[in-house]
Amino acid sequence: MLSLALILLTIDIYVATGIGVVTKKFSLRKKKILHWFYWSATGFTMVVLARYGFTSFHAPDKFLRLIFFPFVLLNYLPKIFMLIFLLLDDAVRLMRWTKRKLMSRSQSAPEQVETGIPRADFLVKTAMIAATAPIVALGYGIVSGAHDYLLKKISITLPHLPSTFHGLRIGQLSDIHSGSFFNKTAVKGGVALLMREKPDVIFFTGDLVNVQTDEVNDYINIFNKIKAPLGVYATLGNHDYGDYRTWPSIQAKQKNLVAMCHAHTLLGWHLLMNAHTVIQQNKDKLAVIGVENWGTGRFSKHGKLAQAYQGTEAIPVKLLLSHNPSHWDAEVRPHFSDIDVTFAGHTHGFQFGIELKNFKWSPAQYYYKQWAGLYCKAQQYLYVNRGFGYIGYPGRIGILPELTIIELNKG
Repeated sequence: MLSLALILLTIDIYVATGIGVVTKKFSLRKKKILHWFYWSATGFTMVVLARYGFTSFHAPDKFLRLIFFPFVLLNYLPKIFMLIFLLLDDAVRLMRWTKRKLMSRSQSAPEQVETGIPRADFLVKTAMIAATAPIVALGYGIVSGAHDYLLKKISITLPHLPSTFHGLRIGQLSDIHSGSFFNKTAVKGGVALLMREKPDVIFFTGDLVNVQTDEVNDYINIFNKIKAPLGVYATLGNHDYGDYRTWPSIQAKQKNLVAMCHAHTLLGWHLLMNAHTVIQQNKDKLAVIGVENWGTGRFSKHGKLAQAYQGTEAIPVKLLLSHNPSHWDAEVRPHFSDIDVTFAGHTHGFQFGIELKNFKWSPAQYYYKQWAGLYCKAQQYLYVNRGFGYIGYPGRIGILPELTIIELNKG
């Protein structure tokens, strides 16, 4: 944490020198006001980091959690943009200084006189203009992107699908992160959008909250409107265990998990914790398997797929709910080749990226091989939902919040 604080402080000091170039003609009063605002922002950042460390972005205090991360983004992202130009300016000035030194040794080289706007002034002003771009983009992502729910419709053909389930419509939502919401009306609109599609069954693939279960309390009466004729099935994500805060005792953390399970009961959702259920119509059966969070790298591995799978061997089609898409390549495909479709979330598509008809890009792809949309290998499918909510940055740029309707067809 000390290294992060030093990096941020270095950025502040360096950018302040550039701002000083532009404001050198300001009155003393204006300079003092600007100086106060600039360093107060730095002071606030350092105090919060000193108090909460790396858990600052998951602090138990909701106000702090919702304000601090956006504040850091809006404060330092523009400064990083400025930093690029200031470094360029310093590189140019270093080359000039070197050239002047070399030329001063030659009596035949006349001193050059600059005209017009000094180069340093130009670059610093360009840096300040460039710094407004991330501010505008981040602001737009909060106002417009946070709740601009996108309905995705996908069709998957399964050769072993029983005829009774041909045309089965599955609704999927993931990563609600109820502790981040600031607009209940918009959230209600997202739920209504899903329910207008009248899915036969609905899957929720984890991360109901950010830090602790009580974040969902104010939204129980909204998300309990999510219902389907064949039921709503859910699993837990990495944020649902309370791992991102410091608890006063182990018992308190365990109590939080019990409350999480109870919250699903209040919602009317069937929570599958390393278990499975069988959906039956006439004599045809379909298995829904749910595992607790299991992810590669630093993410917790609560999932016990072998346990959840046991008893489904004879069922022709198996659908798996597993929050983290890395589970698919790491365990599902190598060891459970008869699991037909895995439903995941977790990545949020990084809440930032570009999605066009034949092109999609996000920083998420550098960490997750499967990060958004439908994937298929050896007749096994994975669908990664982009998430209903958001965490950290309270918005989305390019990668919109998603509701999914997946239709299963026999073929």
